[in-house]
Amino acid sequence: MNQDKYVSPLSERYASREMQYIFSPDMKFRTWRRLWIALAEAEHELGLPITTEQIEELKAHQDDINYEVAKEREALVRHDVMSHVYAYGVQCPKAKGIIHLGATSCYVGDNTDIIVMTEALKLVKKKLVNVMNELSKFALKYKALPTLAFTHFQPAQPTTVGKRASLWLQELKLDYDDLCYLIDSMRLLGSKGTTGTQASFLELFEGNHEKVKQVDKKIAEKMGFASCYAVSGQTYSRKVDTRVLNVLAGIAASAHKFSNDIRLLQHLKEIEEPFEKNQIGSSAMAYKRNPMRSERIASLARYVMVDMLNPAITSATQWFERTLDDSANKRLSVPEAFLAVDGILDLYLNVVDGLVVYEKVIEKRLMAELPFMATENIMMDAVKKGGDRQELHERIRTLSMEAGRNVKEKGLENNLLELIAADPAFGMSLEDLKQSMNPAQYTGRAKEQTEEFIAEVIQPILDENRALLGLSAEIKV
Repeated sequence: MNQDKYVSPLSERYASREMQYIFSPDMKFRTWRRLWIALAEAEHELGLPITTEQIEELKAHQDDINYEVAKEREALVRHDVMSHVYAYGVQCPKAKGIIHLGATSCYVGDNTDIIVMTEALKLVKKKLVNVMNELSKFALKYKALPTLAFTHFQPAQPTTVGKRASLWLQELKLDYDDLCYLIDSMRLLGSKGTTGTQASFLELFEGNHEKVKQVDKKIAEKMGFASCYAVSGQTYSRKVDTRVLNVLAGIAASAHKFSNDIRLLQHLKEIEEPFEKNQIGSSAMAYKRNPMRSERIASLARYVMVDMLNPAITSATQWFERTLDDSANKRLSVPEAFLAVDGILDLYLNVVDGLVVYEKVIEKRLMAELPFMATENIMMDAVKKGGDRQELHERIRTLSMEAGRNVKEKGLENNLLELIAADPAFGMSLEDLKQSMNPAQYTGRAKEQTEEFIAEVIQPILDENRALLGLSAEIKV
């Protein structure tokens, strides 16, 4: 491998080979040839003088692309599409005169972009569904394990580990909905001509509007799409790229939220991402187990969320029927968003599949805070024994402040229960109070919510996509 030129880390470190192939030159130029075959077949079927023999010749050389011929020709004419038309014609001398008939460069360029993005979206869907599957298993496994919940990262009413995982899962479910809608709504450009009017095709078909309409319909069918966009300029609307990256950025944002929570939980020593036997956490501090994969998710996600602006600005600044200031930008922004999201989902799957839960640490932290959260129940029990609610509220507030000072200022254990037991206003022994320290009493419907959410919302998605399940993620670094 040459070490004297820039190589994208998205290719070298993060994205899978499968996603890289989708955005490879080979995928691009093979798709160009499939599109030229589809166009020739459509024109033949609609009566233009294109023979079956010419079409079979095109099919015979669909995949054996003579790249060197195209490269030499492009150096001469400075036009990538016409260079590949020429190279294809060299291999197909009988058909060379009908290749690209009536079309403009965007016929292959833009239709290929749509096809490539659609294939990439399908791969994203496959990986997203697998993450959802693993996350649902984790949520069900720990659906009843009480844990300290936080609002403002301050201790709040307990939840369960599984219920917290269901929150991560809910965000992915919203992304799944957006992704499916987007895939279902993707359409080809078709063959619209130089300014989108199909004038060249109207000329070819001698003014027959119905046959011109059929060209688009047939191309869409041959390429596996429901239809083509009804109207366009020379290109498909760059709003499509904006929609695509919006969905990718949404997935990135959901993954970022998950990775933040894992990083915080790892700091608390409650849950850790996988850490391999020979992995080094720090070059200086040998004991460290840094949440490197979650940090990498956050890092890549941030890139995607910012990258989302590129197609939005490009779409907003297109002039009339076509300008070329989109080309260089979309060559970078669209593939890199997909490659980054691909890496994010591989990391997400890897982390979820190997999460380590430290139940004793979770219990210890929860029990240290639980007396504060149990005060309302304690107060109600004391009222049942004849106490005055207003007086008890003031007493428990005062004692809570004292216990809090003991913890924060003196570094002592939380002794709120002992303070309450020593106060005759409550009439409760320490043993009575400890009976109210069952964490499960304070998690509400967390367990049931998790079960119902997965059974009613997530499981139907997993059942529908059963054929996509079974992925495991290999992490390069």
